[in-house]
Amino acid sequence: MRCMPGYISVLTQNGRHSQTITYIIEDAKTSRMKRAAAKHLIERYFRQLTEGCGNGACTNEFCASCLGFQPLDHNTAAIRALELWKMGTKLCDPHPSAAHPSAAHPSAAFPDNNSAKETQPALLGDRPGKMTDHKDRLLPPREDFREVHYLTEEKVYEILSICEGKKDYSPLIRVIGRIFSSAEGLVQSFRKDKEQHPNTKEQRKTHQAKDEDKDEDDKERTSAMEQESEESEASASMEGATGATENTLGPVEVSVDIEAVRRVYDRLLSNEKMEAAFLNALVYLTPNVELDLTYLDVYDTNPDYLNIFIIVMENSNLHSPEYLEMAMPLFCKCMSKLPLPARAKLTRLWSQYSVEHIRSMMETFQQLITYTVISSEYDSDSLVNDDEGVVAATKCLKLVFYANVLGGDLDTGHNEEEEEEPLSESSELTLQELMGEERRNKKGPRVDPLEKELGVRTLDCRRPLIPFEEFVNEPLNDVLEMDKDFTFFKVDSESKFSFQTCPFILNACTKSLGLYYDNRISMYSERRITALYSLVQGQQLNPYLRLKVRRDHIIDDALVRLEMIAMENPADLRKQLFVEFEGEQGVDEGGVSKEFFQLVLEEMFNPDIGMFTYDESTKLFWFNPSSLENEAQFSLIGIVLGLAIYNNCILDVHFPMVVYRKLMGKKGTYLDLADSHPVQYQSLKELLEYEGNVEEDMMITFQISQTDLFGDPITYDLREHGDKIPVSADNRKEFVSLYGDYMLNKSVERQFKAFRRGFRMVTNESPLKCLFRPEEVELLICGSRNLDFQALEETTEYDGGYSRDCRVIKDFWETVHSFGEEDKRLFLQFTTGTDRAPVGGLGKLKMIIAKNGPDTDRLPTSHTCFNALLLPEYDSKEKLKERLLKAITYAKGFGML
Repeated sequence: MRCMPGYISVLTQNGRHSQTITYIIEDAKTSRMKRAAAKHLIERYFRQLTEGCGNGACTNEFCASCLGFQPLDHNTAAIRALELWKMGTKLCDPHPSAAHPSAAHPSAAFPDNNSAKETQPALLGDRPGKMTDHKDRLLPPREDFREVHYLTEEKVYEILSICEGKKDYSPLIRVIGRIFSSAEGLVQSFRKDKEQHPNTKEQRKTHQAKDEDKDEDDKERTSAMEQESEESEASASMEGATGATENTLGPVEVSVDIEAVRRVYDRLLSNEKMEAAFLNALVYLTPNVELDLTYLDVYDTNPDYLNIFIIVMENSNLHSPEYLEMAMPLFCKCMSKLPLPARAKLTRLWSQYSVEHIRSMMETFQQLITYTVISSEYDSDSLVNDDEGVVAATKCLKLVFYANVLGGDLDTGHNEEEEEEPLSESSELTLQELMGEERRNKKGPRVDPLEKELGVRTLDCRRPLIPFEEFVNEPLNDVLEMDKDFTFFKVDSESKFSFQTCPFILNACTKSLGLYYDNRISMYSERRITALYSLVQGQQLNPYLRLKVRRDHIIDDALVRLEMIAMENPADLRKQLFVEFEGEQGVDEGGVSKEFFQLVLEEMFNPDIGMFTYDESTKLFWFNPSSLENEAQFSLIGIVLGLAIYNNCILDVHFPMVVYRKLMGKKGTYLDLADSHPVQYQSLKELLEYEGNVEEDMMITFQISQTDLFGDPITYDLREHGDKIPVSADNRKEFVSLYGDYMLNKSVERQFKAFRRGFRMVTNESPLKCLFRPEEVELLICGSRNLDFQALEETTEYDGGYSRDCRVIKDFWETVHSFGEEDKRLFLQFTTGTDRAPVGGLGKLKMIIAKNGPDTDRLPTSHTCFNALLLPEYDSKEKLKERLLKAITYAKGFGML
């Protein structure tokens, strides 16, 4: 509620609640002295009701010292004090034994409180029909700084100097409370155009002598920030010439003097009373600001309204429990109401802050989310999505996240061009139109409005200021009902918030669950449409994607079948996959598909085929630019990767990260050679750093040569007539950039386009691109190579008579834990169909160990579809180990399970 002229505002604190009580004293023309005197009387009534007069024999029923007086809380006492003033009730005379009222206590409740000795004299007629106490009229005047309508650094230090001289900080506390609780006052405060710089140094020397060490630290920090900025600019310049685009974002102009605000906060927040004033003012400020933003469009008429958020966010105590409990949830709700241009401007401004400032803001919002989540209870009826505090804090954290992206190393160029020919539409579209439906996400994945406004994507950031992982909030992930959140995300309802619109706060495991729901719904949709086709056409169509292959001709069989599907009806690739090996009786509940993927990849990545090259030092594969295989083979690999994601299978694929970046839409650059072609990268790096005569010493031209599949040399001109253009110190950055582009893009353009086309046939309609970063896509496809068998043991379930305390189970886990790395991978392959851990680690694997009869010479068996191990009750640990090792070493194929 606004504090307008002619009003008294009484702010009382009671646990998590605050109440503002206003009462009209007189109209706006009432003299300032009359208002001050009236306020003083009300304050005396308040102290009398809460502290008493100090006379143990007091008979005033409206005094806390009276025998039988019922104690009042501060809110009730404030209301009663106003009523007593209106009635003109007699005040008690202070008893000589009464302690002097504490200045700290009333100031917390009354913004304009003062002790009796400091109050302005009350005049006759201040209250109609009543005469003010004679002792009150003889009190000396006070300095209340009512003429201060906004703050400057100079004014703060001036008032502070007066307060320090009198050993009374209440005048400054009142000014802070009044200005920082007023949107108008805060917008005008600490402005660059208020000429607040003259004499600032002298005043700081006078009034901040005890903070000299802090000032020195500020200078060192400022110097370090400038040095860090220069180093960052130099690094960006290097990357701009050698692959990444330099971040050319210019300075964001704002009217507030941010450095002055920081100095004032540093000086005042060391005082506990000042801190309380800032806290109470923020609680009072936020409802007005929220109303302004919601109904008045204040930012459109006055862009300086953003100063409020800039100034408040410089408070270094926002992460403290006092703020997190009440003030910050209200403030975040206000900030989330900012219009898109204002949020984008705030993000750009923050991106120019130091890493320490951005991290501090990130931690503040993260702590608010964590504090709210762990102190609340959520269930299916009360979702975390409905918690306004968590939602608002997440939206504010989003601004910090993109500031972190903008402030990092950006590569906004080097984007892969979209497919020249659009993916062929399914013939099912006609039926869907007849049903009044459209294919989901036909226009492609959604674009985040803030990303569009900023002109940057998460994918564009090679190295953020703060690692992306620090923006993940695990307590939130633990309570998030992903099935409900996914529904809000797909429906895109304005009434419900989905955390998938802020994917940075979700871990890969949570996002993979959302992708799983999307894939399953797509499968059911294709199955339903197929059933409708069967009714319309009068013939039975297969609701699943069925592949029947021979083990010794698996590539030919899979290629022919998938190629036919891709040409006739690509939508069939989004049906649930069922694989059958000819001559084998395994029923595919997931396990047969896993082996199918494994065998296809083993065949396709076989060096003898020549589709990919293998680097012994990195253990990674890369597209062979001299491959003689047709594009259909590379499309098959892309389809297999897409099907693996779609059917929730983990593949043993070894690609460098640049492959996943290219799949997500970025071209490879010189920097990507570090993991894909480390030898060439090191050579190019040395070329860039060489301090001698590059042209004479290196003798390199813009023509490069490679060897083909048969060992014959192949030359390529990076520029026209490249053999005649020597590489010099002036053009070496261009040479490095063109070399990286050739190695990672142009030389494998045919192969990679086919590969990407196959991948997009399956994943084009999924939210994969808007939810996952390239490193998370790799984790989604390949799983984790970090095998925590202790976590697997803790989550394993038992059946058929086994329990965690059985002797055989104890022997089993002792045996497995004693295995080497290779044997552990063989065990995982035998039990689950893959030697990788799923997203989230082995603790997410839910393995089952079931009893398979008494002691026997039979080997253990497994149902890879269900991650189930059938283990006989061997009579000794030695026999168990021998039988288990033999089973995992020679396991291949499917029997009747």
